[in-house]
Amino acid sequence: MEKLERSWQIMRASWDVLRQDREILVFPLMSGLALILIMASFAVPMFALGSIDTIERFSRHNGTVGNLVVAFAFYFINYFVIVFFNTAIVACATIRMRGGNPTVGDGLSAASACLFEIAGWALVSASVGMLLRTIEERSKLVGRIVAGLLGMAWGMTSYLVIPILVNEKRGPMEAFQESARLLKKTWGEELIGGFSFGLMFFILALPAFGVLMAGFIAGKVITVLLFILVILYIVMLSVVQAALQGIFQAALYLYAKKGEPPRGFDRGTLNEAITPRAFG
Repeated sequence: MEKLERSWQIMRASWDVLRQDREILVFPLMSGLALILIMASFAVPMFALGSIDTIERFSRHNGTVGNLVVAFAFYFINYFVIVFFNTAIVACATIRMRGGNPTVGDGLSAASACLFEIAGWALVSASVGMLLRTIEERSKLVGRIVAGLLGMAWGMTSYLVIPILVNEKRGPMEAFQESARLLKKTWGEELIGGFSFGLMFFILALPAFGVLMAGFIAGKVITVLLFILVILYIVMLSVVQAALQGIFQAALYLYAKKGEPPRGFDRGTLNEAITPRAFG
């Protein structure tokens, strides 16, 4: 319950920033559309091959190395798009919290100025993603647990990387090391998140599934209409979640860097947002 309450407070503070700069929502929308196009660019050639047997023969012809190259390319391109638009979100949020009035152009310009840094971090992230996927697939249950724990540790340690890329123009590994240093300096060692955007938005999404179940009872036409509404609602939630998370990353970075909470954020909430892991 404490985690839910803290998450709600963080979301409200981030929402206040978003209300002042609604144009930030453009970035997760553009990111989502770009990811759909990327998915299509990989999926359409596969469907063009025809049957599953043809696809399997094509995969065997490529060999393990060829398949890994294709999978890595998919990972890298996806990470590049996600990091690029997250960088734009963080840049706009940082400008606002420093007293400025950002525009979409400001966000895109800031992200474009970090293209090499973004590509480097996308390369690192894709490599880690492939490694965790390999561990998960090779070891079944144990692999999933290990991959999950490693993924959580990686996600926490790298949480401030994008704000560092935006504000300090560091290389990917330098940014990762600085993220770990700032987190350790501000909150201590063996850290875990004291908040969860995913959990909050899962709770917010639950009514949509209730509405959809009601539609199945009501009839086909109503079910189709409600299904469309539910999809739109889920998309809207996803866009807002991405925007709020980027805003909070910027706030957490500014607090860790300067020791003062940015405008609209409470010191106590930021202090409790990340907490030392409890053992025993």
